[in-house]
Amino acid sequence: MVTMISPGPITPAQQWPAELLLRAQGIKVAFFDVDGVLTDGGLYISEAGETLKRFHTLDGHGMKMLREAGITPAVITGRDSRALRHRLAALGVEQVRYGTEDKLPAAQDMLTELGLDWHQAAAIGDDWPDLPVLRRCRLACAPANAHAEARGVAHFTTVQRGGAGAAREFCDVLLAASGAYIKLLDRYGQ
Repeated sequence: MVTMISPGPITPAQQWPAELLLRAQGIKVAFFDVDGVLTDGGLYISEAGETLKRFHTLDGHGMKMLREAGITPAVITGRDSRALRHRLAALGVEQVRYGTEDKLPAAQDMLTELGLDWHQAAAIGDDWPDLPVLRRCRLACAPANAHAEARGVAHFTTVQRGGAGAAREFCDVLLAASGAYIKLLDRYGQ
């Protein structure tokens, strides 16, 4: 008979500044841009004219864990595609606005639907269309390769680039601030 040894709880490898975690406390909804955040920002167009997108599994798993922690992932994007709709459906993201150039009214509508206010919202965006939402949220985040103006209003700029784990870093900060990060990590580390 083989005896399994319990390795004990995992000590998190990531650490965040206390002021960032304080700012991220109480967040109930996280707004995500798509191109440049959930993707690398490149547009891949097939010969048939179909837009193809590449998504990172780390980002998707982070969005799933947000839901488990009671934080609603919400997507507001200026584009629409079957690939994007398929990916968000697979992740269980229900709060989505496609083809939205003016993101502020879309975000406000979502907050109203959820019964929340801006002080309970966080956002990650990479370019000028994201600025109105980023400027109103309690926590604003930008990927490492975001436009300078998006990085300029962000409270937190990720180490990773858009489409390469930046959204996951954003999720991890929210999970840590909510107290769910260690609980989820322990569950996976069993």
